[in-house]
Amino acid sequence: MTDQRSQAEIVRQSLKRRYRKERRFRAYGILAIGIALSALVILFTDIIGKGYTGFMKTTITMEVNLDGDMMYLDDPTDSRQLKMADFVEPLVQALIKEIPGATEEDREDVRGLINPYASVTLRDALKENPDWLNTTRTLTFLSHTDVDVYVKHAGDAAYSIKLNDRQKTWVETLRERGAIDTSFNDTFFSGGDSRDPSKAGILGAIVGSLLTMFVTLILSFPIGVAAAIYLEEFAPQNKFTDFIEVNINNLAAVPSIIFGLLGLAVFINLFGMPRSVPVVGGLVLTLMTLPTIIISSRAAIKSVPPSIREAAEGIGASKMQVVLHHVLPLAMPGMLTGSIIGMAQALGETAPLLLIGMVLSSSMCPVDFSTLQRFCQCRCSCGPAA
Repeated sequence: MTDQRSQAEIVRQSLKRRYRKERRFRAYGILAIGIALSALVILFTDIIGKGYTGFMKTTITMEVNLDGDMMYLDDPTDSRQLKMADFVEPLVQALIKEIPGATEEDREDVRGLINPYASVTLRDALKENPDWLNTTRTLTFLSHTDVDVYVKHAGDAAYSIKLNDRQKTWVETLRERGAIDTSFNDTFFSGGDSRDPSKAGILGAIVGSLLTMFVTLILSFPIGVAAAIYLEEFAPQNKFTDFIEVNINNLAAVPSIIFGLLGLAVFINLFGMPRSVPVVGGLVLTLMTLPTIIISSRAAIKSVPPSIREAAEGIGASKMQVVLHHVLPLAMPGMLTGSIIGMAQALGETAPLLLIGMVLSSSMCPVDFSTLQRFCQCRCSCGPAA
């Protein structure tokens, strides 16, 4: 009787130790999850705290005299005149009038407050409204990137403010008068890539990524699944199929930049396909994702129990019917998982797309013809140089 009580006590002590270990292990798991969530919160807080100003834009509103002589423009509907017209000078003159004490001698500093793309905005406005020529209109333009940084981060030592003291005084004066204001940055969602940060947007990147992924999906998934079914269900076991399997496994470990070089050599140089189109990008990413999809699809087919095949063949189903009606539906979840992994890998790749030219800027920096026109005007009035 004493031995039984001692054994029961030993069991109880052992259970207590096990329960304590289980509670400690559970506490460690909860602590690990808490640390991970805390790190995630800190990361997102830092990103949002530093990047929320990207959703705001700084604009300048002023009355602009759309003088045709000042712009060297007679007909806003003439595309040739629009290309050669000077749309910067009216903006500079309008801003000089808005700034108290500014003169023609300060035109370079004044021009440093205007966004280089403001001239494009004025050109497009005149193109859509030709009757605005030789009138005065209240127009709103994007400010220069340096002004945008100063307005958003004035006093923050972490940001480099490139405005001089006079420009800072002008900006503060214009802000007090309401000429400079901040608002929601709709350009961030409606514009493409640009050299100017205040003009840059994500629309071009999103549309290009969606089109490229669409081409990749409609090509890689059917080809990958069909190849996996053939290799696993129909291909004879010989040296040729072994050679194919080895090369598929090797291709899955090839660096993505090699596929970019392959696409550059074959699709662009050999076939003459155009650069920077989603079809070429989709073809290159298809070659890159096919090994992943084939390997995962073959693993999903192998996981189907042999009894499913035997039962289907036992009731008279053909080999194709067994595969299409029984094996493929059961293996489809695994195939979809592999396809999602392959598409996620393709979505994050940049090296192969860089090599085939998928980074062309959607908006080029506008050319300012004011200096050229003044030079030509001087040459015409002064005569040919000696």
